[in-house]
This record gives sequence, structure tokens and C-alpha cells, in this order.
Amino acid sequence: MTFLWKFLYNMLILPIVAVLVLLASLFHPKVREGFRGRMSSLRTLEAYFGGAKSDDPIYWFHAASHGEYEQIRPVVKGLKEIEPTARILVSFFSPSGYKHVNDDLIECKVYLPFDFPWSVSKALNIVKPEKLIFAAYDIWPNLVWAAKSNGINTTLFAARFVKGTKKLSPLFRNFYASVYCCFSEIYTVTESDHDRLLQLLTGPNRPDVQAFGNPRYDQVKSHADAFTQTHTESVLHRKKCIIAGSVHTEDEDMIRESVVNLLNSFPDLCVIWVPHEPDEKTVSNAAAYFQNHQFDTSIMDHTNVENIGTERVIVVGTIGVLAQLYWQGQVAYVGGGFSSGVHNVMEPAIARLPVFFGPRFHESHEAEELLESNGGFSISSGEELQTGISNLLQNSENLLQSSYAATNVIHNNLGSATRVVRGIIKD
Repeated sequence: MTFLWKFLYNMLILPIVAVLVLLASLFHPKVREGFRGRMSSLRTLEAYFGGAKSDDPIYWFHAASHGEYEQIRPVVKGLKEIEPTARILVSFFSPSGYKHVNDDLIECKVYLPFDFPWSVSKALNIVKPEKLIFAAYDIWPNLVWAAKSNGINTTLFAARFVKGTKKLSPLFRNFYASVYCCFSEIYTVTESDHDRLLQLLTGPNRPDVQAFGNPRYDQVKSHADAFTQTHTESVLHRKKCIIAGSVHTEDEDMIRESVVNLLNSFPDLCVIWVPHEPDEKTVSNAAAYFQNHQFDTSIMDHTNVENIGTERVIVVGTIGVLAQLYWQGQVAYVGGGFSSGVHNVMEPAIARLPVFFGPRFHESHEAEELLESNGGFSISSGEELQTGISNLLQNSENLLQSSYAATNVIHNNLGSATRVVRGIIKD
């Protein structure tokens, strides 16, 4: 059956995907940038790994983008503590990962080579990794199949198999089974993910499957430790401020009128508005909207993150500061839940903020846990956001309880990185 899926994938699916990517690259700069980067991946690998030989083990990690690297980093750090001479290669699919991850723990970073049989086989022959390690979901069949054929152990961690996943549907089940059965180990986030994955894997040669949690909790806690020395106060002692982070266009259309209503209802309330893509047009349009509603508004760049102004609305026009900004608010809204899926809810949770987000959260285990603990709240309309935030701002006891609940979700899930590192070293 695997042979059939290899044939269909390489003769039908992959050519169609390649054509679509080529067409998309003509119109989308990010797709074009990623395509160009992949054109040089094999040359980069040859330049770094093709010269002098070394007995030091090479671990090849793959992440879709910057967010998935946040899951990888604590694992890499733990691995380096045990094997200090290990060399770390990280491949990225998205330009947002390749461009914005600059980490001393990484010896080499590349765009993931094209998933053609010849290109992934050449990449593996150049690198000769001790292990190939995927984070979360960005799995490429030919790379996994080639690693199996070359006797290279392949690990997947932070894997999720949510209820209703298409991977278990009759149409796709056999295809995904042909890929996932080639892994040596798969570490899921929850026991439910573990049980659903076992429904996919059949036969005597299935990989070792264990529920080890999500190492991103450890990374978020590590980041937060840099801020807690100066932001130890309870949310009740902070400025009355809503942090709206990673706001998509769909979020903006849904909630901005309600945010205006909240500003009108609470004269001492301010808002820090952080667009997901803070390009000049998006930032200026957001600032103009609030200015048109008669609120003092300013635009923040990377030079004034530490000094929040007195304006009622601050629109952030830079990246990389959101985790720090959460420590300056009382309540958070995290975007993406009305479009592609909710973004990182861990950062506001560790900053002790109750977290609101849209209805598309089911791919996020941490969002589900926030909901169960009353540290997070899913909304389907701007009116629900307005009501929910009003209730918290008017009742300090409820605000404090939700604050504690949100932070406890993070602390209760720490330790996954250590479990994953032990699994990688042991297996």
C-alpha cells in the first residue's frame, strides 16, 4: 500500500502542488521568497556538511515557522546540555521562521528542500543526521519515507490528532498511515491525541507512541522569566489596559467596534492594538480608526516599548514585542480565531492575563485548557467580547481568579521538553 501512495503522491499530488506554488509565487512575495530559498537549500547543506567529516552527531529539526521553533528550542537546549558537541540543523518551511530565528544553539538553518524524492535523498546523504525530528504538524512524506529507507530514526513530537481529524477519514486514512508508520517515535500532546493516533497506526511495526505534552509551555515560561523580575505585581495593580495581540483583518472587523464601546464605558481604560502583520498600511489604518472615534492614539515602534505612553490607544508597528507587552495589561484578546486559527495564548496566560479569542481554537490544546480552567474565554461576536471584558473589569475578584487560572495552565504543563529530550536520547 505504501508503494501505491508513493506513486500517487509523486506522480499526481506533488506535481499539482508544485504548479500551484509556482503560480502563487508570481503574486505572493512570501511564497516567492520561500521558493527562492528552497532553490539554494542543497547548496547550503553541501557547504556546511559536505566538507570535513566529524564524529559529532547531527540532529536535523524541522519547523513550519517561527511559532513551531518555539516548541523546538527547549528541546534543542536540553539536547545540547546532554550532548554539547551535537550539531543542530533546523529547516523551516516559512520565511517567517527562516528570517526571524537567529539562535546560537543552531549551527545551520535552511529552507526545507523541495519534497521531491531526489532532493530529499540528496539532502539526507549530505547531512547524514543521527535523527530527523519534526515538531507538531509540518510533515513531508518523501522526506519521511527517504529517512526510513536510509535507516535514519525519525521522531515527531508535540503531535496533535484532534477530534474529527481528516487523517482518520476513510479517504485519507491509508495515506497518512503510510507516512506515520515510518516514524520511529511519535510523542503526542495529550492522551486523547495518543488514543486517536493509535487508531491510525496498525500492524506490528508501528512507532513508539507516548503522550509527552507540549515543550512550548517550557519555552514560554523561559521567556517570561526575563520579565517577571520587573513585572511581579498582580494584574489588579497594573494599568487598566486591554492587549489585543496578533489581530487579523477578520478579528478587526469583528471586535474593533466593541473595543471602542469599552473605551467609552471605562474612561481609565487604554488599549494596545497589535496587528498580526504590522505593515505601514495596516498600522496607519488602525490608528486612523481610533482617532476618528476621538481617542488619543499613537504608533509604537521598537524604540519605545519600555515606555508606554498615556494615549488611550497605542497601535504597535513593530514585531517581536508582544510577549513583553502582555505584562503591561489586565486582559488580553488573541487574534486568529476568526480566520486561520487562534495564535499563541500561552504568552498572555503566563503574563497572568485572562485571555479572549475567537471560535477557531480547536487545534490549540492550550486554548482548550484555558477554557476548561476559566482562564480563557471563546467569543463568537464583538458583543460577547465587550460583555466578557466588562464583567472582569467591574469585578476584581473574578479578574484575579481568571488571572490565576490562566497562569496555572502554564505551570501545570511544564516538563514536556525534558521528556522529549529523554525520548530522543534513549530511542
